[in-house]
Amino acid sequence: MHLLFDLDGTLTDPFEGITNCIRHALEQHGFEAPPAHDLKWCIGPPLRSSFQQLTRSNNPDLLDDCLKSYRERFTTSGLYENRLVDGIVEVLEGLDRQKYKLWVATSKPAVYARRIVAHFGLDQYFLNVYGSELDGTRTHKVELLSHLLMKEQLSPTETLMIGDREHDIYGARSNHLAAIGVLWGYGSHEELTQAGAHAVVDTPGELSLLLNNWTFHQPVTPSETARRSHQVELSQ
Repeated sequence: MHLLFDLDGTLTDPFEGITNCIRHALEQHGFEAPPAHDLKWCIGPPLRSSFQQLTRSNNPDLLDDCLKSYRERFTTSGLYENRLVDGIVEVLEGLDRQKYKLWVATSKPAVYARRIVAHFGLDQYFLNVYGSELDGTRTHKVELLSHLLMKEQLSPTETLMIGDREHDIYGARSNHLAAIGVLWGYGSHEELTQAGAHAVVDTPGELSLLLNNWTFHQPVTPSETARRSHQVELSQ
């Protein structure tokens, strides 16, 4: 079995770093920054889309400037304002002992994702880390997972996506992958099930038990929700 793990909200909790950097970027460009606890929804979706909503603007120059300010702080300090999800290392150790093949698949730029994975010592468990490019290429999970499957020559019928937001589930379903939603991150049970998750778990321990008993059935077809989401993502 091939397992694809989301990063933010699934392997690590980046709340402090992401919200601090978003607030910094908004303030740098004259916007009043919401309190950190009101920015939880920004963890998971493509960052550019979040800034579109926060600034209520589609001005590409403004959005580029916000991203630049965000990354200036994130690169130096925000990247490490992060913590491992409790119990996730034990999950990865168990999967490693059972010879599962693991990859990270995140909308975060790969250059940052690799540093975070290495910082927490998780690189020993993963064959590779896939993320977006700084120019916005493969920011959306549908495109990212399609790229990963092609590069690694993985069969969708033997590959499973694990993540905490609807974007992970939409991306998986659109690429004919089964998907498990996790509730220790930033998505709700309703969000994950409506997106088409085949299962939802509350804790890393439950994830281990589920994976140990997982059986692939018929090929997965994209849900109607996934199709609509892909159309919306491509229009942003």
